[in-house]
Amino acid sequence: MPKARSDIGLIGLAVMGQNLALNIADHGFQISVYNRTTEKTDKFVSDNPSTPGGVVGTKTLEEFVTSIAKPRKIVILVQAGKATDAVIDGLVPLLEAGDIVIDGGNALWTDTIRREKALREKNLRFVGSGVSGGEEGARFGPSLMPGGDPASWQELKPIWEAIAAKVDAKTGKPIPGAAPGKPVVGGVPCTTYIGANGAGHYVKMVHNGIEYGDMQMICEAYALMKGLLGLKPAEMGAIFTEWNAGILDSFLIEITADILKQKDPSSKKPFVDVVLDTAGQKGTGKWTSTNALDMGVPAPTVAEAVFARCISAIKDERVAAAKILKGPSKKYRGSRKALLAAIHDALYCSKICSYAQGFQLMRTAQTEFSWTLNFGEIAQIWRGGCIIRAAFLQKITEAYARDPKLANLLLDPYFNKTVKKAQENWRKVVSLAAECGVPAPTFSSALCYYDSYRSARLPANLLQAQRDYFGAHTYERIDKPRGKFFHLDWPKANRPQLEV
Repeated sequence: MPKARSDIGLIGLAVMGQNLALNIADHGFQISVYNRTTEKTDKFVSDNPSTPGGVVGTKTLEEFVTSIAKPRKIVILVQAGKATDAVIDGLVPLLEAGDIVIDGGNALWTDTIRREKALREKNLRFVGSGVSGGEEGARFGPSLMPGGDPASWQELKPIWEAIAAKVDAKTGKPIPGAAPGKPVVGGVPCTTYIGANGAGHYVKMVHNGIEYGDMQMICEAYALMKGLLGLKPAEMGAIFTEWNAGILDSFLIEITADILKQKDPSSKKPFVDVVLDTAGQKGTGKWTSTNALDMGVPAPTVAEAVFARCISAIKDERVAAAKILKGPSKKYRGSRKALLAAIHDALYCSKICSYAQGFQLMRTAQTEFSWTLNFGEIAQIWRGGCIIRAAFLQKITEAYARDPKLANLLLDPYFNKTVKKAQENWRKVVSLAAECGVPAPTFSSALCYYDSYRSARLPANLLQAQRDYFGAHTYERIDKPRGKFFHLDWPKANRPQLEV
């Protein structure tokens, strides 16, 4: 028997919206749904007549809002940007004080800050919640990153914790077994309160930036196996399967193994060989890189992953350039086993540096935007449900448990020891890639980041001098306190230095 009022509502019945609505209904919550196209709403309801919680279709926004229990909780899952603003504008006149609007899209965090402020002024509450895991995650358990007023989170928490992915409390590994109508029972939910206003969407953005890095690094490992060893896709698939049983255990390594073993149904060739080598992007990786530049935080590995997609997109130019530009003719003649071990280590070390950059970026953002972020909890909720879920995240959780104020993951004993042990192989791979002409931008940038971070002195002293020479931008001295600036009268270098 349906309830008089639903526990929650959802607007936007594209695939993500449908799957999240079914996930909510599977956990016993009655959900009202609305889509601009009534036919889609009707079909969705008729296709799902007997979920544990129940799905209520509505034909108008007014009917939709009226059908939800107060304080209303309304999830918006439409295209980010203007479409989200349009839905909010349509909702606001129908809502009452204390109602909660939840944006589950990939919104820019500054838009979330703006929306939260605007709705708060109308006595309405706004939650910007990152939702990671794609279509399958939405259906069977995503990683959820809500930001907003803490009281709003308390209202939403029972539902978000119920529908989130679950991991084992001791191992941190995802708990399998989800199926329609049979949700996972027990385990630690992959959701927690992130912080005020736009914090949830900001952390989701950084997650996506890290995802860009992870994917590109795996692609570089694949390119090195192919370019230096001449391995076939099925052989590489077996290697990735083996790697997935160790420290590289992750969703992305797992699906890479599956992809490399897949045959194309029409040509019967390896599937990966018939896929065009151009990659698209939705912008969150670019947002991460742009924000890192804006805040002066070094995140070169994420940026290189974005640029790798950009250069892949100019396919016609690359095909033309390949006929003109020549690279080295050197071939790798060494041990296959040794090189595979080196690529494995290079991938893991580069991954450590990429995550170190992401967490360093979040650490700076909490000061910039007056948030209080719990980095251990963020790593915890990424252990299941999301695209970057990996055994590796348990190590990050443990690192922040040891030191909640850890400045950089590379300084943690586990990661320090791991990189120290594996860096010879890492350097070997980057060197071989350069010598043999195989592009490895994220492997290389991660190594440069590591070497820069461990350097007590960088050549920026010369850079300061150059800036003072051509633009009188001043410089600091090693024999004077930090914060005191000087300028040299360069046309006559023997003149005394002037303190500025």
